[in-house]
Amino acid sequence: MTACGKLLMHEPMRRYTSWRAGGMADQLYLPASLQDLQQFLKGLPHGEPVHFIGLGSNLLVRDGGIRGTVILMHDCLNELRFEGEIVYAEAGVTCAKLAKFTARNGLGGAEFLAGVPGTVGGALAMNAGCHGGETWDLVKRALTIDRHGHLHERAQIELEIGYRHVSLPGEEWFVAAWFHLATGDVNASEDRIKTLLAKRLATQPINLPNAGSVFRNPEGDHAARLIEACGLKGFSIGDAQVSEKHANFIVNLGEASAAEIEKLIVHVHHTVLQEQGVNLQREVKIIGENSD
Repeated sequence: MTACGKLLMHEPMRRYTSWRAGGMADQLYLPASLQDLQQFLKGLPHGEPVHFIGLGSNLLVRDGGIRGTVILMHDCLNELRFEGEIVYAEAGVTCAKLAKFTARNGLGGAEFLAGVPGTVGGALAMNAGCHGGETWDLVKRALTIDRHGHLHERAQIELEIGYRHVSLPGEEWFVAAWFHLATGDVNASEDRIKTLLAKRLATQPINLPNAGSVFRNPEGDHAARLIEACGLKGFSIGDAQVSEKHANFIVNLGEASAAEIEKLIVHVHHTVLQEQGVNLQREVKIIGENSD
């Protein structure tokens, strides 16, 4: 234990990723607060690699694990409050919680976030979206932290924001954001959330470990359609399988290794390129080292 947060050594990352696969992190830190995180970063050795993760729902950690320090945001930085008419949410708040909070308080526009299986920090970092909505459509400004524990407020104009992509200056990570939403109808918003969650349950393999959409949708098309057109639904390598329910999902049938998942990602990419002529762009992030 540190003075405030919790430091774990040689921690298996399969516990913190939605694919339930991956090797050990050299060390993993659970900050007690934003101020505690600042102090922890200031005390790290110069050159120590740092990785931030939320729910680990868009992430594959290779079997050789992660060198350096992993900062776990989920269940740690989870403050959610009003600042006047603006909603302030820290990076560890789940997207679903933010969607339900805003709907309950008569604000509209964030309902789609209920279908994003991640945290605010992850949604900010990749401009997560679904059902026609994107995270940065709602963000007034964001708060980041740098490698030395210093905080920075960033306006949209300072960032390069695109489809499933946000570029931050230097070594910075999102720790909070201020959301500006329109006045909505509580019942209508809550009904929309229920509809979106029901659709997710019906169309996505949420009963098995997965990391959400593996590939970005190419302009004017859907990755799932292209993958299915190649006959890859149900194709597997070890316990890693292209979902029979949604072709842009890869599921862990039980004991899939990160290597098996990555090999399947590469196979799907290669097959679609060869048979459909489309170079799919990966949406999930892959970090860490291969196992010997």
